[in-house]
Amino acid sequence: MDEKHKARMARKKEVVDSAIAQADRDKGLLLVLTGNGKGKSSSAFGMLARTLGYGWKAGVAQFLKGRRDTGEEAFFCSREGVTWEVLGDGFTWDTQDRDADIATAVRGWEVAKKMLSDPSLHLVVLDELTYLLNYGYLDEERVLSDIAARPPMQHVVVTGRAASQRLVDAADTVSEIRDLKHAFRSGIRAQPGIDL
Repeated sequence: MDEKHKARMARKKEVVDSAIAQADRDKGLLLVLTGNGKGKSSSAFGMLARTLGYGWKAGVAQFLKGRRDTGEEAFFCSREGVTWEVLGDGFTWDTQDRDADIATAVRGWEVAKKMLSDPSLHLVVLDELTYLLNYGYLDEERVLSDIAARPPMQHVVVTGRAASQRLVDAADTVSEIRDLKHAFRSGIRAQPGIDL
């Protein structure tokens, strides 16, 4: 049994080592975290922690969410090297004012665009951006153009449900997170430290 395992792992190592050897370029990545599952923003904040761990700077543009009392904001804003902007007035089902939501989105995008033009930022997280594109609050062509014009080694993470095909096509890495089960559907409210 040990010999079979050893042979299988040796073959696997050969395949992995070959793939690593072929990956010989560096570039700023566009990552999209989409799907109906929980954890898209949390995954982005994990990359934010990695970035800070290397001593690099990062920016977070949080669209839609109007809260300023989340655990992630409290934690990351107390760290050096993080620019954190809450750019929403709350979820669109709360505001119920399309014109106001569009105006907020346009103002927010100007803030995000400044982050995307700042070469000192290793990572920019555009949290919940997909909604602004899907609802037509922002022009998708302009947004994709602004993302493409960023400094060459700046990484960008876009989160939100229902990423458009154009955004998916522009991305280097796309992960779709899906729900198998969620506590909220069983009547359990959002839990501090887990959901907010």
